[in-house]
Amino acid sequence: MLKTAPRISRKSRKDVPEATAAIYDRYMRTRGNVPNMFRTMAHRPEIFETMIAHFEAILQTGTVPLKLKELVIVRTSQINQCEYCLGSHTKIARDLGWSEDQLVHLKDFENRNDFTAAEKAALRLAEQMTLDSNHVSDGLFEELRAHFDEGEIVELMAAIGLFNYFNRFNNALQIEPTKPGEGAE
Repeated sequence: MLKTAPRISRKSRKDVPEATAAIYDRYMRTRGNVPNMFRTMAHRPEIFETMIAHFEAILQTGTVPLKLKELVIVRTSQINQCEYCLGSHTKIARDLGWSEDQLVHLKDFENRNDFTAAEKAALRLAEQMTLDSNHVSDGLFEELRAHFDEGEIVELMAAIGLFNYFNRFNNALQIEPTKPGEGAE
């Protein structure tokens, strides 16, 4: 994928409304940066603020472990070739306990014995939803139901769907990976 420069500018803290600035401040405290995607989306604070609420609900609530959500996020981002999302979520996945080898060779998960049956089912869902969501089979749903309750299936699908959106947003706008400390200005 040929990238040049970001297609839309990023909003600095001084150029956003107070509610958006408060989100920036929270991310500076917790992550040490304000993601470039967030600073781009802040051109429309009402969209940005609801996106953050949705993002945090998907990742920080429910009963599916964050570790598994991050695994399906990485696989979704690999399929979509989203350098931006892979830059941060591969690191998060490693920090949560996935090995470098597992993440680098994630497309070969079917042939590996270091993923559980539940993890493989979630990865199959990520691949199918990302590549062709119109043909998620009844068989895959039976497999998912063997490992997850309906609420957990919704959680997994929401994470995969959200990152398909994020991947496309970031790829189309050529958003550059965020550097440590970025967004503090």
